[in-house]
Amino acid sequence: MTKSELIEQLAETNAYLSKKESEVVVNTIFDSITTALAEGDRVEIRGFGSFSVRERETRQARNPKSGEIIQIPAKKAPFFKTGKELRQRVDVS
Repeated sequence: MTKSELIEQLAETNAYLSKKESEVVVNTIFDSITTALAEGDRVEIRGFGSFSVRERETRQARNPKSGEIIQIPAKKAPFFKTGKELRQRVDVS
């Protein structure tokens, strides 16, 4: 599902919301999650999962073209861990 499909489904399931209003809702949620992660906070949505930031150490890698060893600097990366309820709903076979 893409972001635009999510907006469309939200508008369809909530007759009182237009597509434009649905887009504002979805963008507000995504922006709030992004802002919280950028500030180093953890975002938890019960039954769905949690978003956090993990720090990756500096590491060595090899340039596949030249074979030269290069240093990859430390960085922060977003991480998502699914909640128990989501895992159970996806695992229904």
